This record gives sequence, C-alpha cells and structure tokens, in this order.
Amino acid sequence: MHRGRSAMTCLYRCGNACAHPAPNTSSNRYFGEVLAEGISRRGALRGAGALVLGLTATGAAGSAGTAAASPAQASPAPRGLTFRPVAPTRQDAVIVPEGYAHAVVAAWGDPVLPDAPPLDLTNLTGEAQAKQFGYNNDYVAVLPLPGTKDRALLVCNHEYTNPELMFPGFTNHDVLTEDEVRSTVEASGMSVVEIERVGLTGQWRLVRTGPRRHNRRVTRFTTRFAVTGPAAGHPLLRTAEDPRGRTVWGTLANCAGGVTPWGTVLSGEENFNFCFSNGVQAPAELHPSLARYGVDVTSPMTTRGWSRVDERLDLSLHPNEVHRFGWIVEVDPYDPQSTPRKHTALGRIKHEGATITVAPDGRVVAYLGDDDRFEYIYKFVSDGVHDPSTSARARAHNRTLLESGSLYVAEFSASSPGEIDGSGTLPSDGLFNGRGRWIPLVRDGRSRVEGMGLEEVLVYTRIAADRAGATKMDRPEDVETSPVTGKVYASLTNNTRRGAAGYAPVDEANPRISNKHGHVLEITEDGGDHTSETFGWTLPIVCGDPGDPSTYFMGYDKEQVSPISSPDNLTFDKAGNLWIATDSTYALDANDGLYATPVEGPDAGHVRKFLSAPVGAEVCGPYLSDDGRTVFAAMQHPGEVDGSSFERPASTWPDGGLPRPGVVCAWRPDGRPAGN
Repeated sequence: MHRGRSAMTCLYRCGNACAHPAPNTSSNRYFGEVLAEGISRRGALRGAGALVLGLTATGAAGSAGTAAASPAQASPAPRGLTFRPVAPTRQDAVIVPEGYAHAVVAAWGDPVLPDAPPLDLTNLTGEAQAKQFGYNNDYVAVLPLPGTKDRALLVCNHEYTNPELMFPGFTNHDVLTEDEVRSTVEASGMSVVEIERVGLTGQWRLVRTGPRRHNRRVTRFTTRFAVTGPAAGHPLLRTAEDPRGRTVWGTLANCAGGVTPWGTVLSGEENFNFCFSNGVQAPAELHPSLARYGVDVTSPMTTRGWSRVDERLDLSLHPNEVHRFGWIVEVDPYDPQSTPRKHTALGRIKHEGATITVAPDGRVVAYLGDDDRFEYIYKFVSDGVHDPSTSARARAHNRTLLESGSLYVAEFSASSPGEIDGSGTLPSDGLFNGRGRWIPLVRDGRSRVEGMGLEEVLVYTRIAADRAGATKMDRPEDVETSPVTGKVYASLTNNTRRGAAGYAPVDEANPRISNKHGHVLEITEDGGDHTSETFGWTLPIVCGDPGDPSTYFMGYDKEQVSPISSPDNLTFDKAGNLWIATDSTYALDANDGLYATPVEGPDAGHVRKFLSAPVGAEVCGPYLSDDGRTVFAAMQHPGEVDGSSFERPASTWPDGGLPRPGVVCAWRPDGRPAGN
C-alpha cells in the first residue's frame, strides 16, 4: 500500500521500499525498554530535560538558507509571518498567497552548458541530457556570485527519473534504446547554473546567453569524484576499474544537501541501492550488508535497467561498486574544473543531506539523517577548526574539515515512557520530550564499535549504529539548525510500520502507531554546544489534520493551523521561522506544499501553507535568499500519479505540455520580505 503516494513515485524513487520489510532488522533495544529499567529516575530525568530545554544556545548555527555560520547573539523576537495561508487544493498549478507572485527559474531540459541543444521529447539522448538541466530536482541552494549584484549560482540535485513520463509508448526498460537509458542516467546527478535577478524584484531567472563559465552538470558518466577520509583506499572500495579505491565516476540518487561556511555545496546520496542490479549474484558474504542497505539479494533488480549501459552497476560483475555510493559528496560551484569529493568520514548511509554549523570552539559539526524506516540520526564533529577568514588559504584549509573527525549516532530517552500508548495522546507532563546522548561510532581516529574496524564502521555505518544501540526513528530526513537559537530540528517523515507486528513499538520520540503523517523533532544541545554528547529533545509539531486529536502544534489553536502531512525538507529564514516542505501526495487529499511557522514566541506552532504544488508533485529543497525577498523551491515529479503517461499526463505543469520538474521562485511584488 502506497499510503497516498503514487505507485510511480514508490517504484522509481526508492524501489517500493515501503512494500518490502524494513532493512533494519537489528535487535538493539528500544529506548522505552531502557527507560523502563530506570523508571524510578523519571523525576530526575524531567528535571534535567527542563534545565536543558531552558538553556539559550550560544553556539553557531547554519541552515539550508545560510551559507555561513556565526555565533548566535541574544535571540531577537521572530519576525511575524503575516501571509494568508493557501487553502488545500488539488489544482494543477503552483499557488502562492495573495500578494505574491511566482515564476519558473529552471526546468528539466533547459540549457546548462552553452552548447546544449533544445529539449527534444522525441529524441532524448545521453549526450544532450548531460548538457541540460536534469530531472526531478530536489535540493536547491542559491549562492552569491562574487563581483555581481544581480547574479547568483543555483545548485540543484536531480534525484531520479521516471521513464513513463519521459518516453512515448513506454511499457518497460526493454523498449528503450541504450541511448535512451543513458539519457535517464545523465538526467540524474547535479546542476550548477547561473541565474539573474529580474529588474529590482525578488524574481530570478535562468541566464541563457553569454559564457556562463560556472555552469556545470555533475553526472554518472561525465564527472570523476575523489574519495577522502579514513575509508579511502580500503579494499571494500576497490574495483577492477579503480584498484586503489580512491576515485569514483559520478554520484547517484542525490536527495537533499547543505551549504558549507566556505561556499561549497554538500549533496546526499540516498536511494543508491535501487540503481544496482543482480544483487542475488553478488558474493554470498556480502548479502547481509547489501540487504541492510536495501539492495535486493533475492532476485535480479532491473527496474531502472541502468546496468544495460553501465556494467559497473551489475553486482555480479562489480560487487564493490555499491560501497562507493551512499556518501555525502562536496561540490565547489565556483570552480567548474574542480574535482568533487566523497567524504567517508561522515559515514555511509542513505543520506538525506548534511547541515553544517560551527561550534563555539570552531570545530565544524554536520547533522545527518538516514531516510528509511527505523533508521537513525547522526552527527559528525570535525577534528580541525574552521578558519573564518576569506583568504584562499583559509578556504583550502576549510575544505579539509570533513575529512577527519568523530561520528556519532543518537539515542533518545523519555520523560514519560510508561504513558505512550500509540494514540498520539500527550503524556501527563504535556509534552513529548526527554533526554538523549550521542553514541560515538568513531572518536579520536578509532572505531568505538566492538568487533568493527574504523573503515568498516564508515562503510557499514548502519550496521555499526545497530550494534551501538541507536534509537530507531520514523524516517529521519532533513536536519537543520536555527540561526537564532542554535536548536536542531529534524523531520521524521512517516512510518506506517511503527508498532506493527515484528517492528519497533512506539516510544516517546515516535509516539504514534502506523505513523502516516510524521512529526518534527527539536534537539537542544547541552550548553548550546553542538559538540556536546548529551542533549534535551521535544516534539514541537506532530503532523496531520489539525482536527485529528493525535496532532500537536506547540499548543497553538489548531483551528488556525493548515493541514500538513509528511514533513521532508526544512529550512529557516533569518528571523528563525521554520519552513517545511512536504512529501505526502494526497495523504490529506490535497497537493503537497511548503509551510512556515514560528518555533519561538506566542505564534509558535501556527503552521500555515505558503505554497501548493502541482498535481502529483512534492516540494523539495526550500531555500530563502539572503535578502529574504525570494523563496526558492523545487517541484519534483509533477504528474507522477497512477495511470499517468507520456501520452496522457496527469499534470501539464509548467507550460501546458508534458510535465517538467522544475525550480520556482516566489516573491512579493511590493518588495517586502517573503512571509512578512
């Protein structure tokens, strides 16, 4: 059952992951069991949690919308959100609030390289697609272009492709030519494109003339990556093509990401498992680890058919190739000739993205979510210290910070473990909250997981976290930090297997059985220090129809709250308002959207829908411009509705023909900041 999402999306993005058993079959105890043993300490736990939650963070914070991080000063009152919310709808259009305008910035097939041919829907080729804006855009970052006032660089991920909506007469991959299959591979990856402001407004558009020297496509066949960190060169990363285990062609299944303080972009390799075939013919000793990462080891997996044009994706021939994906990758958009890198120090999981912040002592901290049911939340703390200067030497130094450090996984304990019954009813203290700790997997350059070496922990990070006893969460996706308070927010998108027979029961951090609509988690690091190994936590938002008693919006009047399901990507504006993009596709009988809410002050929890997506689309990669005047967001997989096809598309967004995924911008024509 797809729970509101189309069968197409489930098939092409993640290989029907929800229809298969969850990859996490570990027997590590759930924190509810651990807390039950110490329930007599409940009062002490509550007291400690209240103390931590009352602290004011003094650490630095960055977000998807912030390219640099600096120590937070006294927290200003959040700027009010005054827009009138968009009503739930199934209209095939991007809809923004009254008083706003919107436009497409770039869409599938638009030119990236100056010699890119126009998109020809009757003749898609790999050569052409490698020069054009890719398909199913996800993460969005907008970086200033030095020396200009009205130009910027748009960096975008392209997560996956849908051949049913790309090719006429498509029935299965066997009907495609090899060049057509190659075009679907090249439509994935990343794009870097130059954009320009339209006049003095908040509108931006693609630059279509001139040299566009920063423009770049990053794809499987065209881009070579360097491998960094402790696992580089390890036998598990070596292949016949790369016997040193230090270079990899391309990146796969790029989902969310992050912007570093030194001006590079991070991208998370997520559902890479679905790109490989013939797992059943991989060496038997690899089957347990392959299965733990969602690779089908019971039959040939040929849904995408990419091994037809890239034999490296055939695990019967190249079983170690799969270990070369599932990393955080780093791309320098300011240098199109630079070699992107895969950072093994951050561990190998199904990365949603990576959010970077700078701790009070100058070390860099990355927060990481593993997007799968019952997976974990991670944190990386660099060994080196960030250099805040702007010199070339400082930037070169900062680019090494993700190559060495400590890797942690989160364990959550509860304040009311005996009161969680799966209904979503708040416990007697009025909050879902508790304490937590970061369990070290790697620290001081050594593995902290019994029976696993350093490189094994990094290549098989999921297995290491299982052994460490991390808390199983409801699909942890994006993790972002508030630029005002330094608090950390994670989206737990949903998990309809929560509490089912054979799966983890409910607990206070995942309090609903068959969690269809998801929730948002807030973490407050002890002492406001992002390097701390202990923290307090709470659930400020439990999503769904506000009329459902299992929902919670920080105590705000639910009659004023927009219905919201399946929080996915997050970002903050500079005033500390949280923006939430959703991925539910009709879980509440309405199109997905982008929402905003204060998380501090009297309006905290007043969730309002800012943007409604076209039919079948989810909203990804929300990004607010530095001047606060423009909201960018990706419309991923428009028209991806059961029964939709090239000949009979369910959506005709954005230009009245075949649906084309694209990035939009929204702004106020009166020039005032977005949201205000």
